[in-house]
Amino acid sequence: MDTTLSDPLIGRLIDGRYRVDQRIAVGGMATVYQATDTRLDRELALKVMHPSLAEDPAFVERFIREAKSVARLTHPNVVGVLDQGTDGDCVYLAMEYVPGCTLRDVLRDRGALTPRAALGVLEPLLAGLAAAHRAGLVHRDIKPENVLIGDDGRVKVADFGLVHGVGTQTSATTGSLLGTVSYLAPEQIDGGEVDARTDVFACGVLLYEMLTGARPQAGDTPAQVMYARVNEDVPLPSLVAEHLAPELDGLVARATAREPERRPASAAALLSSVRAVRGALTDEQFDAGPPAAEAASAAAGTAGGPGGSEEPTRVVPPLAAAAPEPTTRLTAGAPPEPVAAPGSGQLLVGMGRDDGSAFDDESGYVPPRRRLSRRGKVSLIVGALLLLLGGAGVWYINAGQFQRTPGVYGLPSAEAEETLRDAGLRVRFEEAFSETVEPGHVITTDPERGERVRRNTTVTVTVSLGPEMAEVPDVEGLPLAEAQERLREAGLTPGEEIREFSAQVPRGAVVRTDPAAGEQRRPNSAVDLVVSRGRQIRVPDVVGLPEGEAMQQLREAGLAVEVAAERVYSEEDAGTVARQSPGAGRSAGEGDTVTLTISRGPEMVRVPDVVGEDQDRAVEILEDAGFEVNVNRIFLTGTVFSQSVDGGDRAPRGSTITIWVR
Repeated sequence: MDTTLSDPLIGRLIDGRYRVDQRIAVGGMATVYQATDTRLDRELALKVMHPSLAEDPAFVERFIREAKSVARLTHPNVVGVLDQGTDGDCVYLAMEYVPGCTLRDVLRDRGALTPRAALGVLEPLLAGLAAAHRAGLVHRDIKPENVLIGDDGRVKVADFGLVHGVGTQTSATTGSLLGTVSYLAPEQIDGGEVDARTDVFACGVLLYEMLTGARPQAGDTPAQVMYARVNEDVPLPSLVAEHLAPELDGLVARATAREPERRPASAAALLSSVRAVRGALTDEQFDAGPPAAEAASAAAGTAGGPGGSEEPTRVVPPLAAAAPEPTTRLTAGAPPEPVAAPGSGQLLVGMGRDDGSAFDDESGYVPPRRRLSRRGKVSLIVGALLLLLGGAGVWYINAGQFQRTPGVYGLPSAEAEETLRDAGLRVRFEEAFSETVEPGHVITTDPERGERVRRNTTVTVTVSLGPEMAEVPDVEGLPLAEAQERLREAGLTPGEEIREFSAQVPRGAVVRTDPAAGEQRRPNSAVDLVVSRGRQIRVPDVVGLPEGEAMQQLREAGLAVEVAAERVYSEEDAGTVARQSPGAGRSAGEGDTVTLTISRGPEMVRVPDVVGEDQDRAVEILEDAGFEVNVNRIFLTGTVFSQSVDGGDRAPRGSTITIWVR
């Protein structure tokens, strides 16, 4: 029984615009339908939230907010969000319709894929995720069911930023959650911070599954999978599939590291690693795979394999078998529909008699028909011709003057133009920067692939200029602030400031940039600025000089002077320089500041009276008071009988006191 017959939304016109045609899939959060936009006459996918969730205002608000965030993404590898709205109890999201299949369908049909096919799916998937990560969005539920492969081989990420909102409302015992748990990163299970590296982990698990045909760390329950995920590393795929190259093991290991900081920081970083691995593999390693996977890839037309297409990374999805027609139709030039011979239980096709009679379902026999006169035959022929011409006219008005836009994504511009013109369409070119499509190849078309257009319609083809680049401007000799502004105007970011002596460039002006002026860099790349400290100066020695004289010498040398507020005791005379920073002989730039500390003179300390004390005790007392001690012996008894400074008098701290011992 067709379950869609009982679905009340089938045939309904949502929001006065979207006609629901058939159900595609049912998920934990919503049901997805194939629908028709009656205003623009195009197919799309309509995602309708389950009524139980639509009753929660907070959930609906989050659904709408995240839908708006995803709608800002315009990338060929992300399923586009076209519209969002509410019609009574129906909260919906209108999305791009992608005819084809999911990666889960491919894995179920083929099992393990060759490295060429696996990376051919992973690269565009990462390109779409990279665009989302740059926009500040994290998917959080990357799995084969959310990776769509169109009939044209294009890979798209689906359900972006929406499905994670219901993760905590799904029973942990359901089989559907087990499929999701298999792709969770350890931080999602432990309640840690979720960021772009969480998606990187799921992509690593996805690559493992494509290379081996099985998910890592499988278990009978979600709890077993989660325990293994938190406590064990994802195994290397070559432990299951010995034919895999070590580079693929390394790629999976980096992407699925349990500690987020050990993974590539984003999908863009992982994409760079994937391309590096692609360049390191030989053709034999690239196409290596289990016999079953190789046979399936060849049968399905995997790009780059024997007999494949020229595009080495495109994966052509398997075609679903067409459902048989429920009845046999009678068409021009075709045999009549089968009829049952009475009582025979068999189908007889064209089993009429020579006299024009035939079997009938009820009586079992139909009398022979009366032959037409010549006039009747002519009338019949004329009527048939008029009917044929009328039908052709109706066909032309309704369908004959329309066609579907061919898919030319990724083709060189000349080949794309030839394909479109051969289809009877006009072509207009535009150019745009692209991080993922190589220069000179098609990024997108307007109308898009598969859209219904009139013949001779003009199709706007957007051709890639490659990644957008910014040229480092020449800012040599400019003041630092002005140079930084010039970099921002060029689309670059001022980086580290590096100070350097220069006799030619004034102090505070830019000596050079790193990278150098004229070089090309990605927008927002950091450019370091080497800034002049002025000419190099050897700092003169001014310790012991009077304050005014010291300041004059330093200024004449091209240095600035600052005097410390607090004066200190020192051996230098009061009012002279006790110390300087930087010290004498050090290198400084023109205009650098030298700090002077002025002396208060020696600190005067009361001298202890040690006459009559034992020698050792006398030395200890004087040293504790801050003096140096000189001992003169006359006799060997060891008792002090005189000292150079009388006890109670004052002497500079650190000066030497002489004692006489006998």
